[in-house]
Amino acid sequence: MNFGIIAAGEGSRLRQEGVELPKPLVHLDGKPMIERLTDIFVANGAESVSIIINEYMTQVAEFLDTLCCRCTVPIDVVVKTTPSSMHSFFEMSNLMRGRGRFILTTVDTVFRPADFSRYVEAFRQAPDTVDAMMAVTSFVDDEKPLYIDTAPGTMRITAFSDTPCGHFISGGIYGLSQPAIDVLDNCMTQGVSRMRNYQRALLEAGLNVQAFDLGKIVDVDHAGDIATAEAFLRS
Repeated sequence: MNFGIIAAGEGSRLRQEGVELPKPLVHLDGKPMIERLTDIFVANGAESVSIIINEYMTQVAEFLDTLCCRCTVPIDVVVKTTPSSMHSFFEMSNLMRGRGRFILTTVDTVFRPADFSRYVEAFRQAPDTVDAMMAVTSFVDDEKPLYIDTAPGTMRITAFSDTPCGHFISGGIYGLSQPAIDVLDNCMTQGVSRMRNYQRALLEAGLNVQAFDLGKIVDVDHAGDIATAEAFLRS
């Protein structure tokens, strides 16, 4: 399994609230968030880890230079400033082509390692008819949540909605297969610019997109979220 981290955002809200470190280097559970994710991926059998950061993150780039030397699997770093997470994914997509299934997440998505391991194994064991498996949560901790509806009695996703529906919201963790990259290419050609619209496009393309309940997931968008995430991981 291959893994990717989108870490190209500016982290402007954290800076405005007094957090001086770039978001990927903010410590959680005793480690910078980007290192914590990489370690979790390696523990789950990562063959490679791809990371995108923006061109202004010189401190993060320097940290990744040292992390690449310490890590036991290849780390590919893309340095490019992008207007959205979907554009960041597109810039990384060439690193994912031809590598089978992969899991992509944003750097500020916080989850328990044991929950993530269950998710990775479920996606790894899913039949070939499953094109994507999205980690979802019933814990709403997002300013603009993306709601998810599923077919009755199953976890097959039938809709991504900006308004409440179903039992879950998107957790910002995307398990994808190679057909999903073709959909991404089409989205970019058509000017689609948000990850939530990309997820809708997966359904419109007829792909089998499954949900996996990861339990609680916390996003670190504000300074106060750091303490929330630390308490969550200690609980």
